[in-house]
Amino acid sequence: MEPTGRIVFATVGVTNFGFDVFSAAVPLPPMEEDAERRHTDGVSVNFNAQFVDDGGEEVAFVSERGGAAGLFRCRPGPEQRAEPLPTVEGSLFHDRPTVRGGRLYFVSAHEQPPAPFRSWAAVYATEIGSKETVRVSPPGVVDMSPAVSDSGELVAVASYGDRPWAFDFRVLETEVAVFRAADPARRVVVVGRGGWPTWHGEGTVFFHRVADDGWWSVFRVDVSPETLEPTGGERRVTPPGLHCFTPAAVGRGGGGRWIAVATRRKGRAQRHVELFDLETESFSPLTERLNPELHHYNPFFSPSGDRVGYHRFRGAGARGDSVVPYLQPVRSPVSSLRMLRVYGTFPSFSPDAAHLAMNGDFFKTPGVTILRSDGAKRWVLTREPNLFYTSWSPAESGVIFTSMGPIFETTKATVRIARLEFDAGELTTGRDEVAATLKVLTRPEAGNDAFPAVSPCGKWVVFRSGRSGHKNLYIVDAAHGEDVGAGEGTIRRLTDGEWIDTMPSWSPDGSLIAFSSNRHDPTNAAVFSIYLVRPDGSGLRRVHVAGPAGSAAADRERINHVCFSPDSRWLLFTANFGGVMAEPISAPNQFQPYGDLYVCRLDGSGLVRLTCNAYENGTPAWGPASSPAAGLESLSLGPGAGDESLGEFDEPLWLTCDV
Repeated sequence: MEPTGRIVFATVGVTNFGFDVFSAAVPLPPMEEDAERRHTDGVSVNFNAQFVDDGGEEVAFVSERGGAAGLFRCRPGPEQRAEPLPTVEGSLFHDRPTVRGGRLYFVSAHEQPPAPFRSWAAVYATEIGSKETVRVSPPGVVDMSPAVSDSGELVAVASYGDRPWAFDFRVLETEVAVFRAADPARRVVVVGRGGWPTWHGEGTVFFHRVADDGWWSVFRVDVSPETLEPTGGERRVTPPGLHCFTPAAVGRGGGGRWIAVATRRKGRAQRHVELFDLETESFSPLTERLNPELHHYNPFFSPSGDRVGYHRFRGAGARGDSVVPYLQPVRSPVSSLRMLRVYGTFPSFSPDAAHLAMNGDFFKTPGVTILRSDGAKRWVLTREPNLFYTSWSPAESGVIFTSMGPIFETTKATVRIARLEFDAGELTTGRDEVAATLKVLTRPEAGNDAFPAVSPCGKWVVFRSGRSGHKNLYIVDAAHGEDVGAGEGTIRRLTDGEWIDTMPSWSPDGSLIAFSSNRHDPTNAAVFSIYLVRPDGSGLRRVHVAGPAGSAAADRERINHVCFSPDSRWLLFTANFGGVMAEPISAPNQFQPYGDLYVCRLDGSGLVRLTCNAYENGTPAWGPASSPAAGLESLSLGPGAGDESLGEFDEPLWLTCDV
């Protein structure tokens, strides 16, 4: 029996991306009206483009307009209509399209590897005329970032080879391999450490990596067009003192004096595209002259070399989707499950599933909001700062539990469990705010109390506490908390040990509590597995998902945010099983290795991957398939009710300019 219902979840940053593909002339002329041209249509999120070799200013690009990353082409003109490219039906992830001589090269993730902890990414090629697709990467080999030479005869990739994932997710330990398009099985590794290759003519490959001095830099290697073997050593091209990555070169026939690179300089918050002169070894600013306050990503040249493309935030109020919808459908690999991305964090369902409670981004939109489950209306419940996590009482329509204090802190930090009470009858169309009272349930001296989950009867709350010096689970009275002075407050310890037990979830049938823990390896704070326990503390057991007990795979699990299906038969969680799908340095925000959603049965069987992308997906909630008040049929892939997109997102949090 397949899992059923609705899954809502958060994704870090992507709701604010609002990317479109643009280009500028090279070198940039005096500012003119058309100094920057837009090549995509403003629908959804559009990125990682390349000019089509015979299409003038036509681009092939990635777009999420279908609820997952698909490939499209967009021709210039007044209508600027996007058309899908022939790829792989059913794949949730496509990336880096290049069209050369009627053949489309791209990355897809539709073939599941035979074991966990391996990326699903591989390179494929489709003949556009016949729509016949073949796998270019050898079986078992992980390839990303394909680059095709101007002739279409040579291909370079950033490859993980057939090695298991080494759990690197900031700087990938990929190698650069090259091969002939006509003979992809015979590949030559020309660089032992590098990524994001780009061809300069038919005999030079530029690539990026972190240099020994800590600066991301561009390097080059020359290869023999006949043997594809390197003809000399690697040479560093860009100097230290700034980060340079995601290079793009142009064929020598296009006047290949320049390469384009994305840069991060000291004192500058934005990523910009600059031109690097290979003859004078000097930089010329490009996008900083056009849009100094915006990030610009992943440059690419036109075939003639007279334009450089990139993607950036399209701008608030720009033509196209300028609204971030409160609720956005995402393509699901399981027909009986509906997937919805929420504009917020830590969502939870109301007892009748007609509403969702959630947090904002903790900074500009702190507090707790309530969203109608068709995404059409949102109410502010409280703007109280330092609130994170929501758990709506299954027994009371006007009670939500939350954590009050700083997130991601030590056991001694003051974080408290709180109860929000409000009148659910005030959730009407004519209101934007609903008054709520906040009652704190745990003592301030108890330390770090967080992640409350309510029992189905509504009488008890299980939560994680650091009051013993270690993070374990406790159960407290849902109405009175630890207020023993009132004569009714009750608290009971559920787990005990020198490890981390966290993020508990109470099954809807009341029989089990699921949580994440590293108790199988207490010295390692980076490994977490699912555990189940009865509310009375008996029957504790580990759910082995990646592999059987004692296996190497079982001890590499990093599973968080676990919750139950409405029928209590399935578990939903985030995990690191799928490895890395794309080079993290090429995207905004911090990639997390446990950023995909999975489901399995209570015994760990029936594992299914639900999301497959380069983002951090997390904090899911699982509700019933439908309810009379849900109104989900009106929810479409287009923009609905929401907030204006401001394009506010960050560079990867681990990337600094203080080397």
